[in-house]
Amino acid sequence: MNKQDRKYLKRLLETPSPTGCEQRIAAMVRERMEGVADQVTTDVMGSVHARLAGKGTAPSLMLAAHMDEIGLMVVNVSDDGFLSVAAIGGVDAAILPGLRVDVHATGADRPLRGVVGRKPIHLISAGERDKVTPLSDLVIDLGLPSKKVKRLVKVGDVITFGVGFERFGKNMGVSRAFDDKCGVWVITRVLEELAVAGGGCAGDVTCACTVQEEIGTRGAITSAFGVNPDVAVAFDVTHATDYPGISHAKFGDIKCGGGPVIGRGPNVNPQVFERLVQAAKTAGVPYQVEALPGHSGTDAWPIQVSRSGIPTGLVSVPLRYMHTPTEVICLDDLDATVALFVQFARDLESGGSFVPMAGCGSASLDASSTRAAQGE
Repeated sequence: MNKQDRKYLKRLLETPSPTGCEQRIAAMVRERMEGVADQVTTDVMGSVHARLAGKGTAPSLMLAAHMDEIGLMVVNVSDDGFLSVAAIGGVDAAILPGLRVDVHATGADRPLRGVVGRKPIHLISAGERDKVTPLSDLVIDLGLPSKKVKRLVKVGDVITFGVGFERFGKNMGVSRAFDDKCGVWVITRVLEELAVAGGGCAGDVTCACTVQEEIGTRGAITSAFGVNPDVAVAFDVTHATDYPGISHAKFGDIKCGGGPVIGRGPNVNPQVFERLVQAAKTAGVPYQVEALPGHSGTDAWPIQVSRSGIPTGLVSVPLRYMHTPTEVICLDDLDATVALFVQFARDLESGGSFVPMAGCGSASLDASSTRAAQGE
């Protein structure tokens, strides 16, 4: 990843976009894609679709990643100027005490710095010290007179973690909101690579930067219906299991730096899975496989069941400490995923079928092959 690409990633990560307030990052994506895509549109939900027109005949492809991040929302401003909040998406109340946050206040022209307050240990009874303080009992302190707070902050204003992107260790990155702004970086970089290096693909390629994933994959529902691609691949993050306390027997063996993670299970079309594996091999990038025995919890789910069904794949990058202010990834995994997606898009050609059939893929499930494998 060169310096300019890292700068682009940093801008994405540090542009606030809590669920329902993705407008600023959407504007950034539109600006980035205007000189690349043949068409850039925004649907009524707020998702951005950048389409690179095909040069021949091949299945149309949609690459999807969500722009929104978890955060907080103001539910009350007290008479003495402290903010009570509720979670937007999956926020763990245990990580909040002592955290610095940015309050995106209606009446302010820039974010207000706040801190999440909690009684110090000296004032907490022994019985309370080992308990997680409920979110409803935490307050945000802006350090301002109550009259000014009431003038600036309104119910419904949103709040993001007050941290940004840093590199550390051996090509590792730490930031809030890698979930899933690193995916926005990946799919927009793919479109740039396809447009510049190869002049596009045989079929249309649409980069769908979706909204409101963190509260129910809502943007992907409307994007899949509106774009109506022949094939789709969703991108997200998945849990790295390469640090202490995570069971490989339960959650698999997924490593930061081990390459993109290709999902396999009922939420993934078997033909798309096989093509993604082959694309990784052709591109010469390392890859990992993740078992997905049920709902993936990603944009892949609503895309797969849109209209009469869309053959869908899921690719993720390993991420440590998901939904915290210190999400960690290996930057090499992002570059490898770009290479994988570029190869996958270029390899799509007309004439193939994505209908699951007995014997398709590397692991046939037909009875004869099963008996042969058992030596019958």
